[in-house]
Amino acid sequence: MRAAVVTDLNGPDGVVTREVADPIPEPGQVLIDVEYAGISFPDVLQTRGHYQVRPDLPFTPGWEISGVVREDSGSFRAGERVAAMPFTGGVAESAVVDPNYVFPLPDSVSFATAAALPLNYLTAHFALIRRAKLKPGETVLVQGAAGGVGSASCNMAAALGARVIAVVSSTERVAIAQAAGAHHVVLADGFAAEVRQLTDGRGVDVIVDPVGGERFTDSLRSLAREGRLLVVGFAGGQIPVVKANRLLLNNTTVMGAATRELWNHEPDMPGRQWRDLLPLLESGDLDPVIGSQFPMEETASAIRTIDERRSVGKVLVRIR
Repeated sequence: MRAAVVTDLNGPDGVVTREVADPIPEPGQVLIDVEYAGISFPDVLQTRGHYQVRPDLPFTPGWEISGVVREDSGSFRAGERVAAMPFTGGVAESAVVDPNYVFPLPDSVSFATAAALPLNYLTAHFALIRRAKLKPGETVLVQGAAGGVGSASCNMAAALGARVIAVVSSTERVAIAQAAGAHHVVLADGFAAEVRQLTDGRGVDVIVDPVGGERFTDSLRSLAREGRLLVVGFAGGQIPVVKANRLLLNNTTVMGAATRELWNHEPDMPGRQWRDLLPLLESGDLDPVIGSQFPMEETASAIRTIDERRSVGKVLVRIR
């Protein structure tokens, strides 16, 4: 079968497309014929050997996919449409996946949409519901709102009944955040002053931050009393430092939101999360913004758009 393969840990330049052996499922695993693969920031990190999980070279990237189950396995039946998270191996014509990370698709959800869902939307769900304990009517600020995690967080927060303020890096990205469900969109330059104005000086209840870097301190300053800041990642490249005295000023909280770590300890958690998402998917309240699609032969270019922070919405690779 054809697959994208990381041959060298020098970033996207080390990714090629070539023939590889067909995957053979172990007992209990689900074999899926892949339609689309979603590209995410962990894929970028893995092409440089910077992610905490470092597969041996050569390996096939691809954390999330959509497709069709090839043969019966456990509760899954041949021909069933699914989304799934193989974590590696997704950018290929076929992939094997642990059944805890395989999710049934409503008929109304396309394969392209499905490939944009698992990692970003389950991350947003975990961050907002389990970690921040978001309540309807609260105000959520989303940094990097035009990217994959950011746009998913805007969409999720709005679907859960929150007021959403999106922060984007340029005017070209405003429409993406709006399409994701943001009620207000502000530019990163000077965002804190705009947030104060939009909230009449009160601040926001929850901040989702997949960016880090220079915005972090102003994000802390933008929290309302007892506000919660969710650290999701560091796409900006810099890991910020928290000055603990700032947390005392308004009894604010900074918390991590790392789904993979929890999933390792609670293997049934992704399935429970997916069941929460299904009514919102079927109603259309959750609708990922698809940014760009690449053929498998251009997987390196797909990963490069995220590496160079040029991506808007979800980046997909078409497999079939």
